[in-house]
Amino acid sequence: MAVSDHDLISAWQQVLSLSRLEAGQIVTVLTSSTTHPQTLSTAMTAAALMGATVNRLDLPPVNAEKALSRDSLAYLGTTPLTGNRAAIAALQESDLVLDLMTLLFSPEQHEILATGTKILLAVEPPEVLVRMVPSEDDRRRVAQAARLLEGKREMHISSDAGTDLRCPLGEFPVIQEYGFVDQPGRWDHWPSGFVLTWPNERQTNGTLVIDRGDILLPMKCYAQEAIEVTVKDGFVTRIEGGLDAELLSDYMASFKDPEAYAMSHIGWGLQPRAQWSTLAMYDREATIGMDARAYEGNFLFSFGPNNEAGGSRTTACHIDIPLRRCTVALDGVPVVKEGKVLDGFVYGNSK
Repeated sequence: MAVSDHDLISAWQQVLSLSRLEAGQIVTVLTSSTTHPQTLSTAMTAAALMGATVNRLDLPPVNAEKALSRDSLAYLGTTPLTGNRAAIAALQESDLVLDLMTLLFSPEQHEILATGTKILLAVEPPEVLVRMVPSEDDRRRVAQAARLLEGKREMHISSDAGTDLRCPLGEFPVIQEYGFVDQPGRWDHWPSGFVLTWPNERQTNGTLVIDRGDILLPMKCYAQEAIEVTVKDGFVTRIEGGLDAELLSDYMASFKDPEAYAMSHIGWGLQPRAQWSTLAMYDREATIGMDARAYEGNFLFSFGPNNEAGGSRTTACHIDIPLRRCTVALDGVPVVKEGKVLDGFVYGNSK
């Protein structure tokens, strides 16, 4: 259902307030050809109403000759900022960047964050943004999960479908995504609501079973049959199944990069307003699938880069796959059991 400008401006004002925007600060809205016009206009209006100095930096799209889809996460690394020192400087001089383009997994994003600039990514359709406006409760819940994950030595993921994966931990930080940027140099994504980390390099072993109904991203489709993925010493060594397995295998092979097969981030969803079923309602090009990534109780894993966590792997291939009905245990203690989060968190009026 369409969203009124009034409602989307109000949503932006809530997010900007949570992000501690102050009058007189500089906000730069980063856009490209795929930026939603209503998201852009309401973001600039909301920031101006809050007393910020607002700029727009519009850059041309790239990677069309390399990517296999129009999804902004279909080919990573090279962005319109690559080699564009003037644009980078403008963003570094900003207090807050509203990324309506997608800089994720780019070295330029790290350069900008290192200056203390905050970056908030927001590329989902307006109605998704309004449905999942973040709250302090979201931050508290994700922070609580992060405390459980910090310092643990192993994540074990299992399911009745056949998943049995062991991921040693400790080499990489724990990342919190709750939908706003309340600290200098922080990046986040509206909407979101999950906790994640990366397993130790070349130490993950076991089997991942993508069951019927689990979601493949960036394909943005529900698996119609089981896919069995074998992981040995941190890399995918086998993908077995029917047509869905062939599609996944062919897509990953198209990058011609061995690092595309490496285990990337792992974690679980904590957002009760995100829904597993939402992807079925949208055209594939209308969304990047944040409902799928964030819905409560999923086990979200990825193949590909680790540079977002300080690693050196920068492959252009990034696969996200949220699984249903998994049990996630940290050092033998379950935090998610058969798709149900065990934190006992109670939301207030902001749910």
